[in-house]
Amino acid sequence: MTVRIEQTVQVWKEADTYVARAVPLDVMSCGDTPEEARKNLAEAVDLFLKTASAHGTLVEVLEECGYVRQGDEWRAPKLLLSETVTQSVHA
Repeated sequence: MTVRIEQTVQVWKEADTYVARAVPLDVMSCGDTPEEARKNLAEAVDLFLKTASAHGTLVEVLEECGYVRQGDEWRAPKLLLSETVTQSVHA
């Protein structure tokens, strides 16, 4: 069975490495370029979802992440806000 699963991809740079994260699945990967990080993330998400499916927990995992099923597609919850903030910490 093939299903389509929506996700938002975030990419940022840490030192010399690009990090990619799939929201809301919270799966991450990295690479030497943004494109490589996205490609590696796609593979990591694929493996994550195939593993959940093999264990019979795919529906549970997606629902816990806030997905809603519409036909053969799983819709991710819409991000309401994404911002960079600075917080002071007294240590």
